Amino acid sequence: MSLKCTACASGLPVALLASSFLVAAPALSRSQPTHVSMAVRQPVEGRVVLDLGRRQISVVRQGQTLGPWPVAIGDPKTPTPSGMFKVENMMINPQYQSTKSGKVHPKRGPQSPLGHRWIGFLRSGPNQFGIHGTPWPHWVKTRAAVSNGCVRMLNAHVQQLYDHVEVGMAVEITR
Repeated sequence: MSLKCTACASGLPVALLASSFLVAAPALSRSQPTHVSMAVRQPVEGRVVLDLGRRQISVVRQGQTLGPWPVAIGDPKTPTPSGMFKVENMMINPQYQSTKSGKVHPKRGPQSPLGHRWIGFLRSGPNQFGIHGTPWPHWVKTRAAVSNGCVRMLNAHVQQLYDHVEVGMAVEITR
């Protein structure tokens, strides 16, 4: 795996930069170079609002609400956390790696376990909680509690959310 920071001084380790900016990501394939761009920005206006009780998510920006969209949430044994967070990273066509076995899933895109969009909001040890698509729309349509804590959305809906969210935006999760 090779990481290249395209917005930073050369010679500074990307891992050091990532840790200082609380940047995390889903699995990075060892066989595919990954380019990471980081820049210091002004605070981001707006917020993602996730209501775990109603199992719906929306984004509020400039006084307007987009959504709500249905979601599947964490299983009671591995619940989706509640509280105030920030979007830490965003990725197109992320690659899933099992937190239990470490096995990397070969597919990327809409049919991968993470769908074609990833919005990471909380790092916990080697794992990260995120909002992502899914190839299993049934779980979202029934608003199930089935994941390992992540928030699953229909691929079309997570695309809309992704297009209105940026790194640094607040993520408000209520029970």
